[in-house]
Amino acid sequence: MVGATPPTIADLLSKSAAWLRDKGCTSPRLDAELLLAEVLGMSRVDLYVKFDQPLIPSEIDNYREFIRRRAEGEPVAYILGRAYFHNLEIKVNGSVLIPRPETEHLVEAAIEFLMEGDWPSPPEVLDLCTGSGAIAIAIVKGFPEADITASDASGEALTLAAENATLTGVTPRIRFIQSDLFEDIDPVATYDLIVANPPYISAEEWEALPRDVREFEPREALYGGTDGLDFYRLLAEQAPQQLKPYGGLVLETGSTQAAAVSEMLEATGHFKTVGVFQDYAGLDRVVVAQRR
Repeated sequence: MVGATPPTIADLLSKSAAWLRDKGCTSPRLDAELLLAEVLGMSRVDLYVKFDQPLIPSEIDNYREFIRRRAEGEPVAYILGRAYFHNLEIKVNGSVLIPRPETEHLVEAAIEFLMEGDWPSPPEVLDLCTGSGAIAIAIVKGFPEADITASDASGEALTLAAENATLTGVTPRIRFIQSDLFEDIDPVATYDLIVANPPYISAEEWEALPRDVREFEPREALYGGTDGLDFYRLLAEQAPQQLKPYGGLVLETGSTQAAAVSEMLEATGHFKTVGVFQDYAGLDRVVVAQRR
C-alpha cells in the first residue's frame, strides 16, 4: 500500500496561514513563516528556496503545536522565546513585555543625553521597569562608559534580564535590583540619568488591546491606571530626589500622552522639558526632561 505523500513546505505554509487568518491573526503568513523557519532551523528565505521540500512527521508535529499556540493568541516572540531590539537578540517570556520598535527611540534619546554630557566619572544611570533588560543593555551597548542600575518589581523579570545581560556580554556594567519604582532603591543614591518605559495603557485603551497583548503580556507592565498616567505622577513626585542637579529623565509615553507628561513634570518646579522624540509613525513618544 502506497503511503500518503508527505506535505511540503509550500503546503504547510499555505494551510497554516489560511487557518491563522480565520482565527483572526493580523499577520498570518509572516507568523506561519517565522514558526516554520524555527522548526526547520532555516531562514525565511530558505523556506522559499526549498518550497517543495517534504517534512518528516516530527517536524510536522512540532509545527502544528506552534501554530496551535499562535492560533490561541500567544505572541510569536513568546513561542520562539526571543525578540529583536536595537540590533540585539533578547530572550523573552510571559513575565516581560515584548520589546517594541518605538522603545528604540527611548534608547536613542538616553544615549544622546549621555553623549552630550561632560562626565568626570562614568555616568550613573537608573533604568526603572527594566523587564527583559532590553533598554539597559542597549544603552550600555551604545554608551559603554555608563554605569547602570536596572530595577523591576518582578523577580521573574529580573532573572530573565540578568540572563540577557550575560548573553549580550554586558553583565559587568549592569546591577539588577528588585524594586517597585523607587521603593527599594537606596534613598540617598542619585543618578545622572533615569530612564523608564512605565505602564501607560489607560482603562479605555486596555479594552481595545489586541488579544495577544491583553491576554498574554503582563498586565502589571502595561496598565497605567484609569487615564494611563499613574506611574508618571509617581515619577514626577519621586524622581527629583534621586536625580543629580541637571540630571536627565527620559520617559516613554503613550502616543497621546507626551504633552500631559511634560506639563506634569514642569508643574513640580523641579524639571524643564528639553526635548520630545517622535516614533516611526511621527507620534510624540519620548519625553526628555532635565532636573533644574
